[in-house]
Amino acid sequence: MPSLKDLKNRISSVKSTRKITKAMQMVAAAKLKRAQDAAAASRPYARRMASVVANLAGSMGEGSSGPKLLSGTGSDQTHLIVVLTSERGLAGGFNTYVVKEARRLIAELSGAGKTVKILTVGKKGREQLKRGFSELFVGHLDLSEIKGNDYSEAGIGLGKEITGRFEAGEFDVATLVYSQFENVLTQTPVSQQLIPAQAPADAETIDLKGATYIYEPSQEEILETLLPRYINTQIISAMLESGAGEQAARMTAMDNATRNAGDMIDDLSMQYNRARQAQITKELIEIISGAEAL
Repeated sequence: MPSLKDLKNRISSVKSTRKITKAMQMVAAAKLKRAQDAAAASRPYARRMASVVANLAGSMGEGSSGPKLLSGTGSDQTHLIVVLTSERGLAGGFNTYVVKEARRLIAELSGAGKTVKILTVGKKGREQLKRGFSELFVGHLDLSEIKGNDYSEAGIGLGKEITGRFEAGEFDVATLVYSQFENVLTQTPVSQQLIPAQAPADAETIDLKGATYIYEPSQEEILETLLPRYINTQIISAMLESGAGEQAARMTAMDNATRNAGDMIDDLSMQYNRARQAQITKELIEIISGAEAL
């Protein structure tokens, strides 16, 4: 049985830990509000961009395949999987669920005989995937220098790297795996195809009401300019969603850790009080026994 001193030291240690987890919970809650607002603000623009691309692509005439970013290479043999996770841990299962989705996709593609390449964004995903798939790595993007929710520069840089690799013929299909923010308690890992560009199935269609548009320059030229921006927009939107999900997961994890620390303190305090009571009782018995012996 631990001594009174050991129990007291352990209680003090757990109380110190509880202070840290409570502080981290409050910081994550403050950051979550800003991250959630940023993610919500990006959604209308991303949806409208997807709608424009979907309508432009849908209105192209038969026999016109469009830009390569839209039509692809004609093959789907080589896949680039971009795995977006956080730079820091202590966020519950946030990163683990994204990596699990990436592993599922890798296994599915490998089982179908496809060639898989991995580009990681965020340290935690890289740490988990390199243990089993280090030979598939082709690049990594560090997000540790990101301040606040300003992912524009990092997103554009990543978009240029992906499109550059595509134009160099390094892969045929690019898929982004990230965590989509639903609410404070729910973050859903999703796989979104970036190249060839695909507008979401629920993208809003524009009702032309019978009107016919003449494009100047041509639709192909417009799409060639628009598609790289569309890919960058999807990446930045995913980074914002992931950032909000990370803070929500960290806030929830730290709240649970704080509660568990409180429960542990209660249990340890009960053990301490019982041990102290037993020690006092023992000392009283010794005193009484000594007095009777006299």
